[in-house]
Amino acid sequence: MIDLHCHILPGIDDGAKSLDEAVALVRLAADQGVSRMVATPHIHLGIFDNNLQTINDAFMHLSAALALTDIEIELRAAAEVRVSPEIMLFIEQNKLPFIGRFDGKDVLLLELPSSHIPPGTDKLVNWLLTKNVLPMIAHPERNRELQAYPERINLFAQSGCLFQLTAASLLGDMSKGAEVLAQKWVTDKLYTVVASDCHSVLRRPPKLAQAWQRVSELTDIHYANDVTRITPALISSCLFND
Repeated sequence: MIDLHCHILPGIDDGAKSLDEAVALVRLAADQGVSRMVATPHIHLGIFDNNLQTINDAFMHLSAALALTDIEIELRAAAEVRVSPEIMLFIEQNKLPFIGRFDGKDVLLLELPSSHIPPGTDKLVNWLLTKNVLPMIAHPERNRELQAYPERINLFAQSGCLFQLTAASLLGDMSKGAEVLAQKWVTDKLYTVVASDCHSVLRRPPKLAQAWQRVSELTDIHYANDVTRITPALISSCLFND
């Protein structure tokens, strides 16, 4: 399986707190059958002020540690970027990393606040598309406005956005609202990919294997493979052909 959203880079956001925990998270993922991980630390202005340099430094630190282990996994780094007006400037200045490419466009993992859809998000999405950047909306099932008004996902679907389901949402480890909406959108086959969004060994470990099982129960094995293997591999393949 391929994990396109995980917080395994040590010490730069609310994910792995140490190098040891980062290695342990990667090992847990590999034990589940994950063969490729794209680390996606937060870029959230004023909260996690990461940039290409801080992400690359942490990535190199973790890569060096993994080279000393027996863990066989492909690793690259991108980011989960919180919606903000500054995204436009960062895109113009080539300061944001992408998780891959899809349909000839760079894919940006775009995070909404948990509470609402900020005014102007539709305009930001449309602007990104004019720049050949395709937003992948991270865990929309966790957004409380979408939990109350699920039809508002059409704002993004009609623009052609991709959607990422967090495994823990589907498995009931987040809120009940997130679980209910995740099940609905899995049944509707809305999601493009399922990812772990893992943060820690104990509190939020990787559960991609369990999510694959649940998706296959709600839909079918073909869709479960599409969202955990085939499409994530397609999106991230350009990152592994440097």
